[in-house]
Amino acid sequence: MKLLSYYIIIIFFGTACSSEKDDYVPIVPENKKLEFTIPANFPNPSYNVSLNPPTEKGFELGKKLFYDGRLSSDGVISCGFCHIQDFAFTHHTHIVSHGVDGALGTRNAQPLHNLAFMKEFTWDGAARHLDLQPIIPITAEVEMNETFSSIIKKLEEKPEYVQLFAAAFENQKINSENILKALSQFMIMMISSNSKYDKIERNEGSVFTDNEAAGFELFKSKCASCHAGTLFTDQSYRNNGLAVDPLYNDIGRNRVTGLAEDMHKFKVPTLRNVELTFPYMHDGRLKTLDDVLNHYSDGVVDSETLEPLFKNQSGTLGIPMTTEEKQQIIAFLKTLTDDNFLNDDRFSEF
Repeated sequence: MKLLSYYIIIIFFGTACSSEKDDYVPIVPENKKLEFTIPANFPNPSYNVSLNPPTEKGFELGKKLFYDGRLSSDGVISCGFCHIQDFAFTHHTHIVSHGVDGALGTRNAQPLHNLAFMKEFTWDGAARHLDLQPIIPITAEVEMNETFSSIIKKLEEKPEYVQLFAAAFENQKINSENILKALSQFMIMMISSNSKYDKIERNEGSVFTDNEAAGFELFKSKCASCHAGTLFTDQSYRNNGLAVDPLYNDIGRNRVTGLAEDMHKFKVPTLRNVELTFPYMHDGRLKTLDDVLNHYSDGVVDSETLEPLFKNQSGTLGIPMTTEEKQQIIAFLKTLTDDNFLNDDRFSEF
């Protein structure tokens, strides 16, 4: 709660620091609502869209902010710097996020899709609302290292932004609340729901190959306890048996809750587009899907908070899988790649 309160303070501070230019009256164009469509095989969104309904101008503003280095102290690092569309909005070239002046974070950039359906955000759930999530990378010293009061000042100096905020929001203000709402409008429209798997689930004509079908059955018995449902995550926090990295010694969910039972637990990631979101795990230590499955079959390390599902009655650890079974599971996982989403011009920088 302390962490959440800190972020709320930042929002209100940024709002208080915003200023209005009394001598400037922008011409406000029509701002049409965008349709937020829930795919037939998806659950209801966690994000209350009615409180921040996406509009053409709000989406346009959110996209511009997402790709703008002005949100960082060096004017270079944007949200899109670590979240690249070709890789389902992750970052292949860095194991962990790189921030201003080459600063290194401690965690791998997570994919950005289907965020409207997620309840909490970041690897440890530090943000409990999508509107709050950007505060973390924007203000973190090793990421964007900026303040909202500074961002507001920079945006107010750009007539284009003055016009965009005026068009996107009824109060026409450049403030922290509207910055965060615009970013959310952009991100909630990032829905990935047209993979081969989706078309099969919705009976739209596609069919699995023999290997994919076998992999799906194996996935349901060996993986779906955590990677559940059409989102392919139950959104829980679990210790999946990774050895503690002495370089980072990331305590995971414990950093947020302070509870001993949350030590080294991290949010179960979605597996949608997982073929393209490497490297894997919270610190990017595993390079390939083969590495991931090898970890689960032979690399699980015991600890006090290890997920009980990895403890077998025989006393062994991990998920038993043959080499053939691993390849079949990977064949299924590749059916979760959504080329429509990866190539959707609505979300591209240029």
